[in-house]
Amino acid sequence: MAASKEFLTFSQQIKHLKFDKQLDIANEKSAEELLQRIGYFSLIDGYKELFRIPFTKKYKPGTAFDEIVALYQFDSELRELFLKYLLQIERHIGNLIAYYFVELHGTSQAEYMNPANYNHISRNKRTISGLMRKLYGAVTTTDYAYVNYYRLQYGNVPLWIAVSILSFGSLSKMYNVLTQSLRSKICKHFPMVNQKQLERFLSVLTKYRNVCAHSDRLFTYRTVDQILDTPLHAKLNIPRQGNQYIYGKQDLFAVVIAFRYLLPNEDFLAFKKKLTFEITNVSKKLVHITEAELLAHMGFPKNWKAITRYHLTS
Repeated sequence: MAASKEFLTFSQQIKHLKFDKQLDIANEKSAEELLQRIGYFSLIDGYKELFRIPFTKKYKPGTAFDEIVALYQFDSELRELFLKYLLQIERHIGNLIAYYFVELHGTSQAEYMNPANYNHISRNKRTISGLMRKLYGAVTTTDYAYVNYYRLQYGNVPLWIAVSILSFGSLSKMYNVLTQSLRSKICKHFPMVNQKQLERFLSVLTKYRNVCAHSDRLFTYRTVDQILDTPLHAKLNIPRQGNQYIYGKQDLFAVVIAFRYLLPNEDFLAFKKKLTFEITNVSKKLVHITEAELLAHMGFPKNWKAITRYHLTS
């Protein structure tokens, strides 16, 4: 078993990076302040990989501390950008679930707490059971004034209130166990998205939402789940390895594809404009990483911007 790493003061961390790791540090005082605010693990260990010579622990000659900081800041901007639209989709899905469920079953919380009102086939039973626990927590919590108001004033918390508390993951699971008719009604709000594709979209987006919310590294993150193949994969001529597209399945570009299908066109264009700016901006600051290399690590094809060139048709 390897020995645990020894404690280093902030000034010792700077010396370690400068003399042992041969990083170019132009302003040691500023670098030390950044390590104090961000932490060595989050900054250096989190973003050093792209600056290292492959299969070694050595940095590419001339690598600057400021480049690592630029990549860290880029990832931070990405999290803020992606989270904005992930939350927008989360709200939209929650509202649609509540609307169509209440339209069919009424406003009583007893209806959405009744497992019989879901697609209670064998493989869904465990998910429904877990969902019931989440919903019970939502209607009994004392953390939200509006929940307390409905519970005390009416003795009933309607579903449109409960879904505002549920996590994206719980909403995704709730969609998965709705009856086919309700899933179909929700899908009609997203042209060219079928029930199974929306299920996969939500599953992948849930994972990325958690990464953004917990400030984990985003730009190289990959999920175990994959979105289904879409016409955009073919139209963008994304290369394959065997029968599998190498980009846009479980990487950050898969989220971009999901956004293209789930966001209103004007919102997607605004998202793409900001994303393009962030990629262009960081590429100017990175000497030892090309834009092509950065895109590959993100899971983006070189022609990713062409995603708005194509209509969402089959």
